[in-house]
Amino acid sequence: MPNYDLTNLALQIAAPNNVLLYDDVGDPSVMVRIPKFKISDVIPGGPDSTHPAFIVNGVERDSIFISKYLNVVNNGRAYSLPMQDPHHSVNFDNAGIFCRNKGPGWHLMTQAEYAAVAPWCKKNGFMPRGNNNWGKDILELSLPQKALPTSFESDGRIARTATGSGPVSWYHDNTEAGIADLNGNVWEWGAGLRLMDGEIQILRNNDAADWNNPVTAASSLWQAIMPDGTLVAPNTAGTLKYTQTSVGFHAVTTTPAATGAGAALLQALGLIPEPDMTAADYETDHFWATLTGERVPIRGGGWHHAAQAGVFALTLNHARSYVGTHLGFRAAFVSL
Repeated sequence: MPNYDLTNLALQIAAPNNVLLYDDVGDPSVMVRIPKFKISDVIPGGPDSTHPAFIVNGVERDSIFISKYLNVVNNGRAYSLPMQDPHHSVNFDNAGIFCRNKGPGWHLMTQAEYAAVAPWCKKNGFMPRGNNNWGKDILELSLPQKALPTSFESDGRIARTATGSGPVSWYHDNTEAGIADLNGNVWEWGAGLRLMDGEIQILRNNDAADWNNPVTAASSLWQAIMPDGTLVAPNTAGTLKYTQTSVGFHAVTTTPAATGAGAALLQALGLIPEPDMTAADYETDHFWATLTGERVPIRGGGWHHAAQAGVFALTLNHARSYVGTHLGFRAAFVSL
């Protein structure tokens, strides 16, 4: 049997924020601990309140744990492991099942959690690179190939690359202690957000991290958002809707416009940009949406999205049944 205690100790010596977390059958995943912070810590001028990613069922949590690597699946469970071909061709509901099968606290990474990591990167002055240009980053084409290919296009170009095999710039904090491959490689399903005929609907804070709060199509927990940030029943008159179908993330707006606390909430959840941002501030990360039917999010971009991929890239084009070789997922954990 592997000595996981010694492995965990060695991992934490090398990277104090990295930890092995074990699931219900005792198998480990490499996770990155993100300590609790305030919205104002990552969004200049934002409120001095705890970021929603750290509030589950109305209770503040000291930290969240994010899969260091895009996940693979073994025996119906998701795992964060290095040097693997990312699991792909999985629909939204099955991605969630693979995470929940690991036991209480395990869940499909949520929109609130992505929206905690992405502005942390921008606030700390480093936007991670990744496999967004057939095995390389569009901004690193002159660098030698490092990432290990795990699949190829029909014309021979590199498609997916092995988890964590890219250079240090492909980690969210520009160190090997960070979260790998948030930019490109494969798109990642996200939980806790959807569009319904263009109306923005969420689960409160990070309640989607608890599997007892369903994100099914028929869930009664979906709430729409008023311009002032009040959460209300879906289809209430005057709720916030997207109107754009394709735009740089810096240009995303809603109709009607969010005001005050409503704008602060949408910024904290990564649904609209911070004020006065340009395309360069988000490194041209892109936003896409389909304004009919139910659409659930995918994040980050694929191996061929070039400058439009990145930690703020968000697509709300697809139904929960969608699958593709360019689409995977990442589990997260919170102690409940």
